[in-house]
Amino acid sequence: MPMLETPRLVLLPLSRAVLERRSEADSFTLSLPWPGEGRQDVQFPAEWPGDPLPLFPLWLASLPGDEKEGSFVAVTREGVTRDAPTAVGMLGSKGGVSVGGELEIGYGFNPGVWGQGYATEAVHALTVHLLTQPRVRTVTARTVLGNRASERVLEKVGFARMDRRWDEEDGAVTLWAVEG
Repeated sequence: MPMLETPRLVLLPLSRAVLERRSEADSFTLSLPWPGEGRQDVQFPAEWPGDPLPLFPLWLASLPGDEKEGSFVAVTREGVTRDAPTAVGMLGSKGGVSVGGELEIGYGFNPGVWGQGYATEAVHALTVHLLTQPRVRTVTARTVLGNRASERVLEKVGFARMDRRWDEEDGAVTLWAVEG
């Protein structure tokens, strides 16, 4: 899986090493592949990755290789609170491409970097990447009703509000889509 780059972020594939290390420690530093430099020490603060953490054991148990296909760690090119690049979020596709060519994405960022444009930058890079994939015609997302920050991220990236639904896990959600 490729690394994706933005002006301020590198989106690194979510690897088995990251999943295992985070399952063992709240915060840590890990040497990871880095564009043009071989490897780079990346800081993982305790607030990373937020809500998806309980899924890590399941993902590790079912991971066929060394990377979770379609999932990325959003890492700053420079340190946010320290000198080293820092993991500030996680994003990726949820499931596979539907028969109609739709692929849903999800994303979450550390509260300490909210409002700084990292989510918009990362979601844009992921969306552009996914829309270049042969079977993907539409990228979709959902936001919890009233989560204006997430709605603004999707609006800035070009997603359109499509529908509202009830989700058993999240309650009232808004469905979004952008076509390639």
